[in-house]
Amino acid sequence: MNIHPFIQRHAADFVALRRDLHAHPEIGFGEHRTAGIVAEKLRDWGIECSTGVGGTGVVGVLRGRGEGPTIGLRADMDALPMQSRLNVPWASKVNGVFHGCGHDGHTTSLLMAAHCLASNVDFAGTVVFIFQPAEEALGGARAMLADGLFNRFPCDEIYGWHNWPDLKLGSLAVMPGPVMAGADFFDITLMGRGAHAAQPHLGLDVVPAVSELVLALQTAVSRSVDPIEAAVLSVTRIQAGSAYNVLPETAALAGTLRYFNPEVAEILRQVLHRTSNGVAAAHGLKAKVESRPFFGVTFNDAHMTERAKACAASVVSADRIIQTMRPSLGSEDFSDMLHVVPGAYLFIGHNGGVALHHPEYAFDDDVLPIAASVLVELVRSDRNPTPGKEK
Repeated sequence: MNIHPFIQRHAADFVALRRDLHAHPEIGFGEHRTAGIVAEKLRDWGIECSTGVGGTGVVGVLRGRGEGPTIGLRADMDALPMQSRLNVPWASKVNGVFHGCGHDGHTTSLLMAAHCLASNVDFAGTVVFIFQPAEEALGGARAMLADGLFNRFPCDEIYGWHNWPDLKLGSLAVMPGPVMAGADFFDITLMGRGAHAAQPHLGLDVVPAVSELVLALQTAVSRSVDPIEAAVLSVTRIQAGSAYNVLPETAALAGTLRYFNPEVAEILRQVLHRTSNGVAAAHGLKAKVESRPFFGVTFNDAHMTERAKACAASVVSADRIIQTMRPSLGSEDFSDMLHVVPGAYLFIGHNGGVALHHPEYAFDDDVLPIAASVLVELVRSDRNPTPGKEK
């Protein structure tokens, strides 16, 4: 692999940094220590730095020697609210908080790229380093956008990446079009009448109704959505009652919808409301249904995808670029940035087959120099004019 020499020389230092971040994970919008380290590093390397963007976000700006486009490079910084079972010296020191998705690696690789580019600004244009808070279903990208991210730091194109255990180390996938799903979150409350468990006829029991509703919702996809379309409806939480001998007055469930097609999303929302109200009515109950779009579809621009592919091939070779990976029904709030600025989202493989968000997930440090070198190439590579724009 063609790892940039500067990155190769400093790789051990950044592995130590990544492991330090792993040992001190922080939940979204609470990444104060992480953001402080990022800002300190950027300033030490002579990169203009703004903090507090969208809460705890950090943005660095580095200008090259000649005229050219402004390229945004984004990494997420937050950890997950989950317990780690990883048995390594740098395991999480924070109970119930864990970098189980590899954002510590994303942050570190972007810092590696920033250090490399700052060491020799032999590129045209400007690069904007975006360290985003709160990617894990907390709306960090939207918070940065609401804080004027692209008004304050305009970009012509933007790129992000995610480590991907399903791909081998040295492999990389980037495809045009939808690559990660849009997602809604929903909450449903069934309201009945409580009673003593020995006298159920005096109440309106929500427990059998919520049980029936969970099963009924499983047909939302199979019987309402074109089988060719990708869609998921998952119930992920059920809450009802607090005693052995009391029929509760309310029951609540929550979950998520996943889709690539906005029309499919609307069908799922309609089925969610219709089924919930129908089951409630059949049991003499009332239903309150709330659904809200949270992640947009992550959509790669075709032109930027080709650029990313060419840049990645110069690092890992063209035969290791996977172009047939199926889109993921997981979601990513980098989608919000791609809806404003065209760009591409890449998946970079690494050793270790434990899935993301698993308590034994382990980030492979060997991917750091690969990812950083690809990010550097996205800035430094020879460029053709973007369609519709002058040189």
